[in-house]
Amino acid sequence: MKKLPRIKSAEVVIHGVLKIAFLDGYEGVVDLRPLIAKGKIFMWLQKPVNFAAFQIEEYGHSISWFNKDGYEIDLSADGLRRDCERQAEIHKLMMV
Repeated sequence: MKKLPRIKSAEVVIHGVLKIAFLDGYEGVVDLRPLIAKGKIFMWLQKPVNFAAFQIEEYGHSISWFNKDGYEIDLSADGLRRDCERQAEIHKLMMV
């Protein structure tokens, strides 16, 4: 059985973009701006100060934000890892 990825650390690169380090040593960058631009529950993250106020959940299973009403917005570590890898592959193909 494959272990689920777990987040070790994360930092904001620019508004909407996170650099994430995983416990297995993989590091990647994920651009969340298209997701944030959709609005709705992600509208809260359109303000840079709100986006920067993320938390890594206990055991590194997700990254989350809490809006002004206390509603949690969370993204799973496995989804973020998948997106990091896909975006890295696209970037690599564009550089060729």
